[in-house]
Amino acid sequence: MTKILDGKELAGFIKERQSRYVKTLRSKKIKPCLLILRDSDNPVILKYVELKKQYGEDIGVKVIDGFYRNLSKDIIKKYNEDKSINGIIVQLPLLEDKNTEEIVGEIAPEKDVDGLANYENREENRVFDSATATAINWLLAGHNINLEDKKIAIVGRGKLVGAPLIRMWTNSGYSLEVFHRGSDFNKLKGFDIIVTATGNPHLITSEMIKPGTVVVDAGTASEGGHLVGDINDEIRNREDLTAITPKFGGVGPLTVSVLFEDVLKAAENQSKA
Repeated sequence: MTKILDGKELAGFIKERQSRYVKTLRSKKIKPCLLILRDSDNPVILKYVELKKQYGEDIGVKVIDGFYRNLSKDIIKKYNEDKSINGIIVQLPLLEDKNTEEIVGEIAPEKDVDGLANYENREENRVFDSATATAINWLLAGHNINLEDKKIAIVGRGKLVGAPLIRMWTNSGYSLEVFHRGSDFNKLKGFDIIVTATGNPHLITSEMIKPGTVVVDAGTASEGGHLVGDINDEIRNREDLTAITPKFGGVGPLTVSVLFEDVLKAAENQSKA
């Protein structure tokens, strides 16, 4: 029977602990605050912003929704200097004519709670790791999935998930191979653990996955107004896999948990500066 890698339950336990943590911080006159910057009213983006606002409300963290049609580096700089704001994230994707890397890269390392700013150029100043990559670690650990001595495939090498996860797991000494556009995805049959995060709906089919595999779908895309992942729904009907993320409630809830964990750490760190 295939195990479902439920992130909601794990996130629920984490949220309870974080709520207590916030009360402790507030008793020290520390009031955690997260700023979300966006330049679009895309329904998918608004959904993610609302999820974060609700999570913040649940644990007592102030969340500011900052909409700027002309989001720029100067706006980031202004908020870097605002001591009332502990964490800054840019809700991606930005509009096509924006230089996303430059804008996100302007976030001060101590406020980069999503762990995405200047990933390649400012590694020595990094304070936080990628929230989504860390969430995948938490999800697998929380369900007792051991990565030691396993053949791991990471599909996609984007800045949000693939690249930071490759770095994290390579540094941990795990055996992994990276698949990307142009790769022979049929070779995925040779791997024990598959993590996919390309944003290409239905990219991974059942024929590509052997029995006993652990499958983590961290891809997100909008299709007909609905959020979809990288894998075909038929894969989730299989009963011969070791484990798989659900269509909803796998990596996503834990990504938000990691994000707010970093906001709380940032607030405490900045109070000591």
